[in-house]
Amino acid sequence: MYSKTLFSMCMKKAHIISIGNELLIGDTINTNAAHIGQRLTHLGITTEQIFTIPDDFSIIKKRISRSLEQADVTIVTGGLGPTHDDITKKVVAEIFDSKMVSNELVLNHIKKIFSDRGYTLSPSNIEQAQVPEVCTVLFNKQGTAPGMWFEKLGHYLAVLPGVPYEMKHLMETGVEPKLLSIYKGLNIRVTDYLKTAGIPESTLSDLIGNLDEYTNNGVGVAYLPNPGGVTMRLSAEGATKEMAEQKLVKLRKMVFDKSGDFIFARQKDKTLAEVVGSLLTEKNLTIATAESCTGGMLSNEITDVPGSSGYLLGGIVAYANSAKSQLLGIDEKLIEEFGAVSKPVALAMAKNAAKKFGADIGVSTTGIAGPGGGSDDKPVGTVWIGFFINGENFALKTVFTNNRLVNKQRTVMVALETLRRYLLGIKTYPYELKPHYS
Repeated sequence: MYSKTLFSMCMKKAHIISIGNELLIGDTINTNAAHIGQRLTHLGITTEQIFTIPDDFSIIKKRISRSLEQADVTIVTGGLGPTHDDITKKVVAEIFDSKMVSNELVLNHIKKIFSDRGYTLSPSNIEQAQVPEVCTVLFNKQGTAPGMWFEKLGHYLAVLPGVPYEMKHLMETGVEPKLLSIYKGLNIRVTDYLKTAGIPESTLSDLIGNLDEYTNNGVGVAYLPNPGGVTMRLSAEGATKEMAEQKLVKLRKMVFDKSGDFIFARQKDKTLAEVVGSLLTEKNLTIATAESCTGGMLSNEITDVPGSSGYLLGGIVAYANSAKSQLLGIDEKLIEEFGAVSKPVALAMAKNAAKKFGADIGVSTTGIAGPGGGSDDKPVGTVWIGFFINGENFALKTVFTNNRLVNKQRTVMVALETLRRYLLGIKTYPYELKPHYS
């Protein structure tokens, strides 16, 4: 009982409040709350609730006031701009019964920004330097709206701009250092994001098996599926980073032992294209693409990686059958006999792309992305992905969904994951697909 009580005393709870009509009607995706939640989790602070509320004075006041009573930490974003609907600052001034004062440092910063850009400074911009007298200003080098820090009877409130890169800057430079200073006894949480590809969530879960013996003493596991694959989140808490890391050693080893062939990265932001690019660079290989159903998405994914010009020689989007013949030299009779979405056409597209650009590897995509255009023999979601590697010409056939964008995303994922496995010498294919050779 004592340890449980002590834990509850040490555990700090946070509320995140996102303000803006644009968030509620779907004009803007609320990425701020996700980022703040991640950062608080890393600090060992539990995000208990997330609220999204409109630009309404009474609603904002009521929500912030309640959170100050219910949580240890409240992070608010939005409503600090220069327009009429930006009222958050006025609300918190009323909550704390504070008059507004002009912050000279912020005002000079705003003046310099407008001077450097050759813009005329308006009264509404000058007003952005006004802050409640009782707050500590969180200086915003990335924009004109300052962040604000308040304390009330042991509760802490941070009010941040809604612009994502400004919010992230102030979380890093202002909010997190303050929280670390205030809550020195907090557990540190470390997180591994094991990114997999080519295996469904249920299959991955069955492969790894029961995790009860690993998920205790502050250790947790979550499966995070998306069209590009499944990410496993392994997390642990400890008094220090080293102690938290040590808790993950046994769990991480078990997961790698059982599913290592499917794991392509340990970093949350690492992409499959980055991993494939590194392998191509390491092996001094070049690649060319010939795309139909993906419409350039594969080459776009590859070129999102800095330095991709070192291995991607070129790509062709041959959407129409005539383009396949004219640009890639695909025999028209081949298309007439088997159809554009077929093994022979996928094989020829990959081989001809490699030869046309003089690349070591050719990859092709041809399919029925949907939502229309399918048949009994070739339903919507049918895709052939062709490969020409080291003189070996093979193709994979799969049937995805009725969703056009998801079909394109999964086609790109299978193409890249097949390349990764081939380059590493792994003898299995995504989703247990079977290669069809020429």
